[in-house]
Amino acid sequence: MSESATNDPNGARAHARAQGGVSIETMPVFPPSAADHWPEGVEPESAVWAETVGAGNYTALAVAAGTVIELTDLEGDACAHLALFNSLQTDERLNVADTVKVQWQAYLAAGHLLLSDRGRVLATILADTSEHHDTFAGTSTRRVNEARYGSGSAHGGSPAGLELLTLAAAKFGLEPRDLPPTVTLFQGVFVEPTGALTFTGSAGAGATVRLRAELPLIVLLANVPHPLDPRPEYTSSPLRIRAWAGSPATGADSDTPEAARAYANTIAYSNLRGI
Repeated sequence: MSESATNDPNGARAHARAQGGVSIETMPVFPPSAADHWPEGVEPESAVWAETVGAGNYTALAVAAGTVIELTDLEGDACAHLALFNSLQTDERLNVADTVKVQWQAYLAAGHLLLSDRGRVLATILADTSEHHDTFAGTSTRRVNEARYGSGSAHGGSPAGLELLTLAAAKFGLEPRDLPPTVTLFQGVFVEPTGALTFTGSAGAGATVRLRAELPLIVLLANVPHPLDPRPEYTSSPLRIRAWAGSPATGADSDTPEAARAYANTIAYSNLRGI
């Protein structure tokens, strides 16, 4: 259809309806169970979300407690900048400093917790074949992307993570000031003895990270290059998401006193709220 054919309502409607059934790789799949690449053992009726987030794009999800979210770096250059909020009270959000401090560990891996500033567990890392993550550098900014790539706006050719997360947050009535520092999955950083940060890149195509929501969550995710990625080009690749219903932790699998206390705080809060 020519561009001029969409200049009147009838033409625009015909054009819009003609898009029905069109499918591209980087979009949600409805119903989710119709998507492929579900992990073994996930029953179709438990599938709640299936999407591939394109390079330089974002998603914003509201998930129930117990939801399991599996992220897959399809081509080796995905980089998931992740912010989490308790959807019942959005002033409770991911606190990266407490996540590191409470667990005595800055390098995230399977079994680690993503904590809020209330001492509660927002999400548990159930499985991780990447182990290339970052809790230090945060996400990219428009100013830096403009200097490096010539553009950093959300709708430009090299969007910054903060710009995309701002759009994602707005879908839930959240403002830029509500955005916390993020954790970054699939692109790693190592802290040198001098305190300098060294970019360690990814684990390669096919790496997965599986998270479980321990509270009802708002999940904001921007898939953009890591701010310390030294490559001169804006390098990013698609990120697959599969999510299915599950149950939050009971606390029985806590392997440290810190984790046991964090889970206990979370379970007590959930019981009080009738979650």
